[in-house]
Amino acid sequence: MPSTSYRKKILNQIFNTGKRLASPFSLNQKNALKQQTKTLKKLLTKAAETEYGKTYQFTEIIEAKFTLRKYQQNVPITEYKTIHHWWQRAYNGEENITWPGKIEYFALSSGTSEGASKYIPVSEDMIKSITKAGLRQMVSLIKTDIPKDYLAKDYLMMSGSTSLYYNNEGKTYAGDLSGITSSNVPGWFERFSKPSHDIRSEKSWENKINRIVEEAPEWDVVGIAGVPAWIQILFEKIIAKYNLKTIHDIWPNFSFYVWGGVAINPYKKSLNTLFEKPIMYFETYLASEGFVAFQARKEAEGMRLNFRNGMFFEFVPFNEHNFDESGNIKPNAIALNIGQVELNQNYAILLTTCSGAWRYLIGDTIKFVNLDLCEIKITGRTKHYLSLCGEHLSVENMNQAIAELSDYLSTAMNEYSVKGFTENNMHGHRWFIACDKKDISTETIEAKLDEFLINCNDDYATERKHALKYLKINLLPSEEFINWMQEQGKFGSQNKFPRVLSEEKYEEWVSFLKKKGYKIH
Repeated sequence: MPSTSYRKKILNQIFNTGKRLASPFSLNQKNALKQQTKTLKKLLTKAAETEYGKTYQFTEIIEAKFTLRKYQQNVPITEYKTIHHWWQRAYNGEENITWPGKIEYFALSSGTSEGASKYIPVSEDMIKSITKAGLRQMVSLIKTDIPKDYLAKDYLMMSGSTSLYYNNEGKTYAGDLSGITSSNVPGWFERFSKPSHDIRSEKSWENKINRIVEEAPEWDVVGIAGVPAWIQILFEKIIAKYNLKTIHDIWPNFSFYVWGGVAINPYKKSLNTLFEKPIMYFETYLASEGFVAFQARKEAEGMRLNFRNGMFFEFVPFNEHNFDESGNIKPNAIALNIGQVELNQNYAILLTTCSGAWRYLIGDTIKFVNLDLCEIKITGRTKHYLSLCGEHLSVENMNQAIAELSDYLSTAMNEYSVKGFTENNMHGHRWFIACDKKDISTETIEAKLDEFLINCNDDYATERKHALKYLKINLLPSEEFINWMQEQGKFGSQNKFPRVLSEEKYEEWVSFLKKKGYKIH
């Protein structure tokens, strides 16, 4: 193991480089738009001779007086179902399809445990982009009050397996994005990151956790990154294995947690019980399509968009003009650039990337919470919201209400899911909530949850007086949510329980619960 002084020397060199990358221009809407326009032209120029570039006349777009306007006229908004046949050609080994050269890696993504996996191209340029963004986030940590000598200690990354699936036909690899990026970690970071490459390559998530638990006493972990549900399981196993009171008994310098993929609020209460002292939480927005944003300030409400990093952003107002009642984007949807967005409005985000995604709807909805710093907050998914009769209930509303309910009842409620239903021409919401506390009545939860939802959503409040008549509560042990994900083959890594259930997943979930003897209300 390298000496502490040697580690500090390497870190100083890296952070000096990182500071130069961090933010050389004044970040506001006007300057961000200038940077974004340059990024778009670079992407179009590099991909002009690809099959996609020729089809949609990238050269003509570049030469146009108003590049962005021409780009939006020539290139359609895409979703996975409309761009998949292009990416499939690249997966089968063809070169110069949507991005120059051969794409070697493909990230498997399903967003949540809904549906089949998608194969998202990950180019060498994208791997560099993700590494650069990660370095910028590390630089932001320096600006906190973490003791600087802590930064030469160990970092635990709870990523997917680095053992990737090999596609013999196309000579390409597929797997979790976290596994792809972990297998391409820069040499300098290998000295600090845990677990070992051998453990990271472990395909069984359960075996990986058990091996990490065994090696935990050998490390001096200062920071950790991963999905909250799996981090909690890991910490609980370590505490139980070594008969500890908190995780700080084994890792006294543990100071920050980098998380993403889901809202942290439902998990904070139970996570905090595993700590002896407060830690800093930093949110990150690393999608399979790219490193979109990260929390750059300790007390920031949102995450700063990653500019100058091989990605161009557009924002489609998430309203009835642009989306239908099922969350499908309409053909005449209007996309805005960074200079046109407003505070606290819901937008679906489009990405154009250095991996060959062009005006790609990734399915997330966001809102801007700080325009001067271009900071955003994830509010949900285009397909994961409830509006049976105009209640327009977003995942953000649900997360807020569940967090308030958890605080009110002084008990953790880490997982939940919702399904809309109709009975006797009246609509309702059926909730499934993780609750391990035994002496709480469903009537109490129904009343308080309803109250909190009414307080945070005026449309919901209105419809509760009219067509939205039912609110049905099902309380379940938290382990059943994990058990179901394991049965679905979605145990561990970046997998998350869907907050709003599709019809198909609802039937599977209910069937699973009934087999276990639960009565569905």
